[in-house]
Amino acid sequence: MNPSNKGVLLALAAFGIFASHDAIIKYLGGSYSPFQIVFFSVLFGFPVVTFLLMRDTAPGHLRPVHPFWTTLRTTAAVISGSAAFYAFAALPLAQVYAILFAAPLLITVLAIPLLGERVGIRRGLAVLVGLGGVFVVLQPGATELTLGHAAALIAAVTGAFASVIVRKIGQDERPVVLILYPLMANFVLMGAAMPFVYEPMPAQDLGLLAVIAVLAIVATNFLILAYRSAPAATVAPMQYSQIIWASAYGALFFGEALEPATLLGTSIIVASGIYIVFREDRGGRSTTTPVLRTRSRLGAPSAPRVAPFLSGALRGTQRREAPGGQALDSD
Repeated sequence: MNPSNKGVLLALAAFGIFASHDAIIKYLGGSYSPFQIVFFSVLFGFPVVTFLLMRDTAPGHLRPVHPFWTTLRTTAAVISGSAAFYAFAALPLAQVYAILFAAPLLITVLAIPLLGERVGIRRGLAVLVGLGGVFVVLQPGATELTLGHAAALIAAVTGAFASVIVRKIGQDERPVVLILYPLMANFVLMGAAMPFVYEPMPAQDLGLLAVIAVLAIVATNFLILAYRSAPAATVAPMQYSQIIWASAYGALFFGEALEPATLLGTSIIVASGIYIVFREDRGGRSTTTPVLRTRSRLGAPSAPRVAPFLSGALRGTQRREAPGGQALDSD
């Protein structure tokens, strides 16, 4: 099979698994706090992630080189995961995806002050058009905006912020630091919330929480294989296939209909995101390619970052560089 086709199929499988992961979150979110769901998904996923981290044989310690940025990134990652879990429980799946799909647009904007990215008129217009698509989905004034909508927006903004920070410090920090700190923060902070939000869970629901963790790990591994097989510009747009799964799961299991405004707004956001990916891939003004190098998926706090595993093992202190000396580490 052609490597690019293989990469596409692996990416489609990965995002289909992630969509199943999100559908289970939505089901459990009807009975349990997102803090409880995040806590147990991280708890069940921790042994597998720890095993993966043991592959990092580079000498060093777990103290971050950039403690300020690492703290900001960890905080953003924790907020993003919890907010996404709440949004999945509170909103139709398709609406959540439509809003989360705005993350590449937000990454483009945040990369300007944080990375010194140069955004030309074409990508700038694509961002504005895409953000307009978010307004089409939200329909402010025509529909009541809820905490679920706010949570989805917060998840998109904080997820984009975390990704840009990784792009900023990833060349200096050990991958193990960038993976382990958010996991530990989720475990500690969500664990601290347990006495206030915990609801007893039957074995069936505990099993579903374990399934969430397994699906996140499996999907991440499929995504790693996809990026090893095909160029990032080919793999990245496959994330938008999740809207198909969201529509199917929403209709079959939750009685959700895909509203015309959601479909129209999602189409605008997806078109803008794909345009930005291809503009970065073609070079030009983009010197940091922040969207193209963002490979991890938002809303999966128990899944490790993708980039450190793309060379076949955790890279430790080694890094790949583009011909111009630009580090290729990212989220």
